Amino acid sequence: MRRPLDLRHVISPGLRDLIELANTHDFDRVQEQVRNLRGCSSPVNLHGWTITTDQATKEVVRSYRSEDEPTGRLLTTCGNRRSSRCPACSRVYAADTYHLIKAGLSGGKNVAETVRDHPRAFVTLTAPSFGPVHRNTDSAGKPRRCRCGTQHADDDPALSTPLNPATYDYAGAVLWNAHAGQLWARFTTYLRRALAEHLGMTQKALNAALRVSFAKVAEYQKRGLVHFHAVIRFDGPDGHTTPPPAWATLDALKAAVGLAVKRARLTIESDSIGERVIAWGRRFKVDPITALGDGELTDSKVAGYVAKYATKNAEGAGTVDRTLMCRPCAGRGYVRGPDGFHDRCPDCDGTGQAEPIKALPIQQHVRQMIRTAWDLGHLPEFAELKLWKWAHMLGFRGHFSSKSRAYSTTLGALRNVRRAWRLAQAEAARAGHPTTDETTLVTASSWTYLSSGYRPGEEFLAAQVRHDLNEAERIKTEGEPWL
Repeated sequence: MRRPLDLRHVISPGLRDLIELANTHDFDRVQEQVRNLRGCSSPVNLHGWTITTDQATKEVVRSYRSEDEPTGRLLTTCGNRRSSRCPACSRVYAADTYHLIKAGLSGGKNVAETVRDHPRAFVTLTAPSFGPVHRNTDSAGKPRRCRCGTQHADDDPALSTPLNPATYDYAGAVLWNAHAGQLWARFTTYLRRALAEHLGMTQKALNAALRVSFAKVAEYQKRGLVHFHAVIRFDGPDGHTTPPPAWATLDALKAAVGLAVKRARLTIESDSIGERVIAWGRRFKVDPITALGDGELTDSKVAGYVAKYATKNAEGAGTVDRTLMCRPCAGRGYVRGPDGFHDRCPDCDGTGQAEPIKALPIQQHVRQMIRTAWDLGHLPEFAELKLWKWAHMLGFRGHFSSKSRAYSTTLGALRNVRRAWRLAQAEAARAGHPTTDETTLVTASSWTYLSSGYRPGEEFLAAQVRHDLNEAERIKTEGEPWL
């Protein structure tokens, strides 16, 4: 029987845990699990089992139990799309998004290659103005002196903040963010109506001859408002496999976008702040997407652009990447006691905030948007928006990326292909194992969530994996160093 290790002289908890892991019965398997995560920042810890049986022969083809692992648990990637939370998983998400968008522009992934001949456009929709802000360029992007009399540098923190915070419409800005997802949905409806009107036909006739497919991603401007970048494509009535009619041109798409931007709007009524109209800003762009070209919006450039912003959050606007809602009381400031009465939440002292808004290391403009979202969320007329939950997102609560059903493949399909490939690799490693008919296999499993994150010793191993991956990427880009 192995004597327990005496590690009292090791001060570092991480090093002490690493020594314990190194003395397990299979340290190679511990390292393999961490390597397979490819640098994931906060893996999911699972406990359970899975068994795959061939129903025809009743033979157990594959079986796995987390109890057989040296640490007694299975580590799997967190899958977080946000680069601020997990750079490793966000890179996988960005790669999947790239292939999803690229397939809808040039084919592949079960999408017909003829889509590259369909009219396609890269559309940018922006938010309206809620008050003048500090700027160093004009509407054409040329340098100019700000209205405050200063020529701001590009890294000036004052850029995109209000010239007069006292008159800036913070309530309108937060409510616009909160309803931006609904406004996009309304835009897609009005786009089809506007297209039918521009072409002089009924909407029923348009739908019978043409399908409009799209994929969009949200991006935060520095002023804290989201705007949308979208790929819009014309297809035939059966989707990407059929060409659109000859009259479905890029000019028709530009005209329809212009009409839809003007007409898509939402009206909000509130006793506290009055009536508000949620509408798009006057500035929008409709740029053609080309299959080839230098310096133009090509298939690859557009796919890369969308994939880049699919992994971003609101940190580009200077806010924080975590919810400010106190979880024990769900942001309400009170918990229901045993007697059924509302008791002050002891975790947040009745504020409902996991951390004080006034203590956040952010600019005053962003702080005011967060405070406005928090206050509006507790008004009865806006309770369903749960703005206190999305205050750190400056009110935006929609999907960062989405697509129409017929645009291209799905992220789930891409993940299934990757999972099947890994399973095939594992099967190939089992030398001499007879091939089986996949159609007769049945898998049963049971899994329980334990926690998230690494053990202290595993964190050392993960740091080494990240270093090796970064070094391999550097060598791939820059080449081997001179000796």
